[in-house]
Amino acid sequence: MGGVVDILGGRSFASLWYWLAFSVAWTWVGRGALGIPTDLVRRIHAAGSRAAGDGPAPGLRDDALLLLDWLSLVTPRWQVGARDGMVLIAAAAFVLSALAVLGFAYGRETAQAMVLLLGPLALAGALRVRLAAQLRTVLAAAEAGRLAPDAAAAQAGARIVAHLRTVRALSLAAVALAAVWGTLWMLRHPNGL
Repeated sequence: MGGVVDILGGRSFASLWYWLAFSVAWTWVGRGALGIPTDLVRRIHAAGSRAAGDGPAPGLRDDALLLLDWLSLVTPRWQVGARDGMVLIAAAAFVLSALAVLGFAYGRETAQAMVLLLGPLALAGALRVRLAAQLRTVLAAAEAGRLAPDAAAAQAGARIVAHLRTVRALSLAAVALAAVWGTLWMLRHPNGL
């Protein structure tokens, strides 16, 4: 057990590799939502915003059907059953709480760095699962005929854009928190001790 604890005491905040992994992780998470092309979502969202009072915009119908097709392909991959969700939440809570105790109670720098990286990423993953559930509801309404394809695509586009904005704000907060905490850590421990 001492070997694992010693590994978690390394110089993470001063490591270029940690900050490179941090930036790559948040760049990858912030690139899109569920693998749906962001240019398609932005076109639908922009057309839906412009045509709020004027009726459907020209060309929106094809984009709407394309977005609904994308939703039918990608949302089943993000479907998490109740039992699987409980196991994922329990495992994530265990790992994050163990790292938090090692990092903040026992002063291990690498554990603190991992909490600052994995905690917000876990929240971003939960937001993606929630978005997929919301989009499945919109898709089911469109498939059942309760919602017109244009309206369903506009609603889905608005939810995806809101999700992207939330993830962008979360990434900014995560980077700021990690940078401030890492700077404070290095000021208090200039020699790594």
